[in-house]
Amino acid sequence: MILLSHPQVNTFNRALAEALERAGRLEAFHTTLAFGRRSLALPPQRMRQHPWPEVARLAAQRLGLHHLARSFGSPIGIDAVYQNLDRFVANHLDEAGAVYAYEDGALATFRAARERGLRRFYELPIAYFETAQRLLGEEAERLPAWAPTLQAPDDPPEKLARKAEELTLANLVICPSRFVQASLPRGTASVVAEFGSPPAGEENRTQETRPRLRLLFAGSMTQRKGLADVFAALRLLHRSDVELTIMGTPLAPHEFYRREYANFVYEPPRPHAAVLDLMSRCDALVLPSIVEGRALVQQEALSRGLPLLVTANAGGEDLIEPGGTGWLVPIRDPEALAERIAWLADHRSDLPAMREATRKKAADRSWEAYTQKIIAAIDTTEASA
Repeated sequence: MILLSHPQVNTFNRALAEALERAGRLEAFHTTLAFGRRSLALPPQRMRQHPWPEVARLAAQRLGLHHLARSFGSPIGIDAVYQNLDRFVANHLDEAGAVYAYEDGALATFRAARERGLRRFYELPIAYFETAQRLLGEEAERLPAWAPTLQAPDDPPEKLARKAEELTLANLVICPSRFVQASLPRGTASVVAEFGSPPAGEENRTQETRPRLRLLFAGSMTQRKGLADVFAALRLLHRSDVELTIMGTPLAPHEFYRREYANFVYEPPRPHAAVLDLMSRCDALVLPSIVEGRALVQQEALSRGLPLLVTANAGGEDLIEPGGTGWLVPIRDPEALAERIAWLADHRSDLPAMREATRKKAADRSWEAYTQKIIAAIDTTEASA
C-alpha cells in the first residue's frame, strides 16, 4: 500500500491518487485542503486533511499580506505549509509499504520511511534546482532588463540542502519529461512519466481563413518561458499578417512589455474552460521556454488543434512531429523561432491537417498512461538503504 502526500491538490497528484485507489493500492492521501477545485474522487477513509497552516496562508493572501504568505521563514508561508505537512506524514506512516512525495515536501517523510525500510518515490515536476539556477542565471546576464521577471528561485542554502537530501533519499525519481530527467545529477535512478492531456475539444472553427495568423503565448509573462525571445522574433519578422495574443500574469508593469513589443493583444488569466476556449480561437502556441518541467499548456493547446513552437526545455519534446504537430526550436534563438512563424504564416492552407495531427497527439497522452507508468515503476523498484 502506498501513502501519497502533497500540500496542494493538482491535476497530476489527483490523477495518481485516484488511480492508486482504483487499483486498491492507496493507503492514504495526505494534503491540506481537499474540496472545491481541490476535491478528489476518493472515499473519506483514504483522505487525511491538515488544513490550518494552509488556511492561514490563504487568509494572509486575501488580506494582501503577500510577504507573510510567500517568504521563507514565515510561520504561514508556503514553505512552512510544506514542512508542516511533511513532518505530520513522517509521524503517521501507518501501514504503508511505500511513500510517494514531491519536491520540498518529502524530507521528513523519507527519513522516517528509510528507518522503517519503506520504498521512497519522489516526483520532481520541474528541472532540478542546480540546472534551473544555472539557466536562469545565464538569462539574467543575457537579458538584464528581463531579470526581474525570471522568477529565479532565491532559496537559502538550508532549503537547497533539503532538496538535495530529498533526492538522495529517493529510491526512484519520477520525471514528467526528458528535460527534467536530464537535469538530475548523474547516477540518479529515474523514470519518465509524461503528464496527460485534457479531452480533445470538438472542431468549431469556421472555414474562413482569418486575415492574420494568430499566435498564442500562455503563461506568466516571464523570460523563464521565453517571452523576450517571442518579442524578438516578431520584431525580426515585422509582418502585418501575424498577431500575438498573450494570456497570463504580468511580472512587470504593462508599460515594460509594450516597450519591448507594442503590438500584442493582452488577455488576463481565466478559468481553465475559458483558457481552452481562447485556444480554440488561435492558430498556434508559441512557448520557447528556458526552464520548465512539462508545461501542461502544450497539451492543452494540442487538444484544441494548435501546433506548437516550443523548446525542448518546455518538456514536450515527445509531442513534436516536425511539420505535423509543430517544431522544436533551440532556446535563446529568436531567428529560428521567426523562421517557423514565417512558415506557418506562409502555409496557412496546411493548418487544417496540422490541427488534426495535434488533436490526435493530445489524445495519445492520457492521464491513465501517466499513472500506469508510475505504478509499473513502483512495482519494479526495490527498497535500498
